[in-house]
Amino acid sequence: MKIMISREKFLDALQKVASIIGSRSTLPVLSNVLIEAVGEKIVLTTTDLEIRMTTEIECKVEEGGKTTLPAKKLLSIVRSLPVEEKDLSLKGDDNHHISIQCGKPQFKLLGLAPDDFPQPVPMTPVRTIKLSQVELSRIFGQISYAVSIDDSRKVLNGILLSVKENTFTAVATDGKRLALVEKVIEKYEGEEGDSIVPSRSANELTRVLQKEGEVTIEIGENQASFKVGNTVMMTKLVEGNYPNYRQVIPTSFSKKVQIPSAAFSSALLRVSLVVSESSSFVKMTFNKTTLLLHASSSEFGESKESIDIEYGGPELNISFNPIFLSDPFKNIDADKVEFQMNDGYSPVAISGGEGFLYVIMPVRSK
Repeated sequence: MKIMISREKFLDALQKVASIIGSRSTLPVLSNVLIEAVGEKIVLTTTDLEIRMTTEIECKVEEGGKTTLPAKKLLSIVRSLPVEEKDLSLKGDDNHHISIQCGKPQFKLLGLAPDDFPQPVPMTPVRTIKLSQVELSRIFGQISYAVSIDDSRKVLNGILLSVKENTFTAVATDGKRLALVEKVIEKYEGEEGDSIVPSRSANELTRVLQKEGEVTIEIGENQASFKVGNTVMMTKLVEGNYPNYRQVIPTSFSKKVQIPSAAFSSALLRVSLVVSESSSFVKMTFNKTTLLLHASSSEFGESKESIDIEYGGPELNISFNPIFLSDPFKNIDADKVEFQMNDGYSPVAISGGEGFLYVIMPVRSK
């Protein structure tokens, strides 16, 4: 192998693929990045046997070939190279080792045989979805915090991606709150159905999504593929059936009120400062023209803040875990949200933005 490549493009590609490598790999080659030089490009691939990330870069290939190199060490080296140097060279030998030169710095990295690198598992798509990269990034950002971290229910450790009647629905829940986004899709092929993408895979994908362009999602029986420009991420899907999330969403509400998102989020953050993270709650009191937020603790004291609203119902007191209540506001893209309620003990729905819905259970405050 002998190639000349842009230092900046090579660094960007390595950053895309290196993050999926864990600190402890079961096989030595899983700590490496597979580098294949063919035609007028090189292909970089990493895998931890759950996720497989591949990206391509155009470059000058004088001699083709392939090897595997320690991914994080290679990334550290390329990141350290002089920024004034535009290109670097990679030259391989018969032992799969690679010499790297970029201006004055020179390195030699010891590689492992590329034949030991795991091959991709073939996948036959049953449905294909196309979304804008910005849209998918927004969707994951608005719901991913609600994924369960409890390993006792594996299906809740992922994000449900559902396609039914030209509607794309993404759902996350930990059993205490539920976040979903629905949107009508135009570019869709294949069967309707559900699939569960591991939350870690969704996070890795979000890292490589850009502000422009499409992402092509191909869903197979037990795998999914996400194509973003010259980068493809393959992931295993979570096995099992996702619970019927529609059952936890009340069919009707007796009280509705519009609340300014930014003002509410800021007030909630300030009021929550006096409570500890464990077993804490913030009390909300809805009056005709005012929403009062109140929190107190024997350890730190108390806090209050009011927000102007227009509320036509009777006075209502309702309390929430402040962390659960604040999570959706970190990624919400609406100036106002709508709180839909029945009483102080039933599930509350918060909606705002394009197709976003958040359902949260109140806490019983003394």
